[in-house]
Formats: sequence, C-alpha cells, structure tokens
Amino acid sequence: MVPASFVFRRVHPMPQSWAEPLGLLQGRAAELAVAADLALPLAGGPTAFTMIRLIGPGAPEAPLALADVPEGWQEAVLALTRPLPRFAGLEAGRPLVMGIVNVTPDSFSDGGRLPDAHDAIEAGHALLEAGADLLDIGGESTRPGADPVTPEEECRRILPVVRELAKATTISVDTRNAATMQAALDAGAEIINDISALRHDPEAAAVVARSEAAVILMHMLGDDPRTMQRDVRYGDVVLEVAEFLAERVAWAEAQGIAKDRIAVDPGIGFGKRGPHNLALIERLPIVAGIGCPIVFGASRKRFIGELSGVAEPHRRVAGSVAVAIAAAQRGVAIIRVHDVAETAQAFRVLAACEAGEMPGAREEA
Repeated sequence: MVPASFVFRRVHPMPQSWAEPLGLLQGRAAELAVAADLALPLAGGPTAFTMIRLIGPGAPEAPLALADVPEGWQEAVLALTRPLPRFAGLEAGRPLVMGIVNVTPDSFSDGGRLPDAHDAIEAGHALLEAGADLLDIGGESTRPGADPVTPEEECRRILPVVRELAKATTISVDTRNAATMQAALDAGAEIINDISALRHDPEAAAVVARSEAAVILMHMLGDDPRTMQRDVRYGDVVLEVAEFLAERVAWAEAQGIAKDRIAVDPGIGFGKRGPHNLALIERLPIVAGIGCPIVFGASRKRFIGELSGVAEPHRRVAGSVAVAIAAAQRGVAIIRVHDVAETAQAFRVLAACEAGEMPGAREEA
C-alpha cells in the first residue's frame, strides 16, 4: 500500500497509457483531502482527485485507490498533479474567462452583430468591463459548412480591432492562416488560437515558433470545418482526442514551440455529436495528463440546445453557464464564452460556495 503523499519514483509511463482522475473534489474539500493524504491535486489544484482509472496495456480493469497504483503507472499519475506554467503570462489557479469577439457576418451565434471595427472594439471593452480576463478575436466563421475566408479579408476585419484592444488586455486571435497570425502578432496579439492545431497552413508553426507567442491547439475531426460533421465516428472519443492533442503538442515542440507556450482544446462540437461532447466534458481531467492548460469552448453550441430544448443560440445562456461550471470543476484553465458577465458571476459565486466564506474573508482575518 502506497500513501497518496508518497513521492513516486520517476519511471516512464507505459506506452499509449493514460491515467484518468476520478472522484473529483473541489475547493475546501479538496484542500482537506490533499492535506490528509486522501487525494492528489489535479494540475496543482484547486480540484483534487481521490481515485484513478488506468488505461493501456496491462492496466487493471477496475478503478484504483491512489494508494494502490502499480509502480509502472506512477509517473502517469504524477503527471496529472504537477502545477502548470502560467499560460501567456495570465493568472493561474482559477478558471479564466475568455470573451469572444467575432468580426464576421456568418458566425453561428452572433454573426453580423459587429459589422465594423468600431462596434467590435466597443463590444470588446464591454466584455472586459463584464469580467473577461482576455479576448479571442476572430474574422472567419468555422461553423459547420462555413465558407473559408482569405487571409486578406480576415486581416481587414480583425487588425484594427486587435490593435486597439491589445492596449487593454491579452488578445488571442482565432485563425488557421499563417499570414493572419503574423499580422495579428505584429498588431499586438499574444496568443494564436488555431482550430486546426497548426495543420491547415504549413507556415503556421514557423510563425508561432519565431514569435514566441502562445498557441492553443484544438482537436477537430479532419482539417476542414465545412466537412467535419459529415462522417463522425469514434471508438473512444475521449482517448482519441487526448492522443491527438498529445501528438500535436509533441509535434509543436519539435518545431521549436516550447511546451510552456502551448494550451490544448478538446474541440467541443468540432466533428462531434452530442454524446461525444458529453463524454469529453465528463472525462476532461484525462487531458490534464498532457501537461498543458486546457481551453474549453462550448458556449451556445448545438448540443446545449439539444439538451435544453432551446433552438435559438442566443437564448442558451443558462445552459452555457452550466457547461462552463462543469468544465471548470474538471480542471479547465480558460473558458471561451459569449456571455461573459453571466459566466464570471457564476464563477465568483461558485468559488465562494466551495471555499465556504465570503471573498476577502481570509485576508481580513
């Protein structure tokens, strides 16, 4: 029997092996359980886990108590516990809210709402006032069936917005195109958010590597949003997504992009049906084993409408907040949302409930 506080010997995990955290705890309960050697912190906390499921050759069939982890699997479990580096210099230790600014005429939820740069800049400032920690600016819709946009048009839409809002906050740019990436970084962006995980444009990895910008690598079935929903099939969607992301992180490192500059996104809705999305949300902690912060975007998406019975995307606010909370409780670092005020409020109240005290109480005491 090995206590949870035992410092596991550094051995390589088994090939193609995964350790999946189970029995999650939050807030004060997580702190107490870790202090009592009954749990381990997930990515340094504040979530903790009390059990583990081992997946791979020779893995036990049943979930295990942490004290019963076999020696050959201990490194895989340890990988889940290590604190992650601060992504793009942002605050760590709580889920951050990334506000969406779509400068597009055809995005699924808010296309055409921001017809010009002035409106988009005003909307960005409003999201910051509502509680956004950073902004994600996009000039090309990547909804299923959307037509591609040239880098020239994409830059025309977003660059004035990036230049102005970069004066106020950290800016992420949602693009697949290397030319747009370079122009946006020159305009003040600090993060590249690529739904293709640097597969779409052969020059993209070089742009990110030489810029020292941070990058978000997302899973998408195939590499074309127009066709990603046509033939959606998986064996185990969670393991396939996790393996894809791990491979893309390793590839990006080989291109000269340091791992501490990389975050991963499971790509909710990008080549997934409702059951796939729910499985990914339920088992999100497995992705923490990759060793990168997790970015999560499910705001107003179709599966929320299917679950709630709400057809119009802009009326899926409550469902979107519920999904954001579920993701935050599973170790996600950044939540990408349309409805910033509602999400930020929910996170503040949730944190207070989990701590069992009013904000600032410990400092005042």
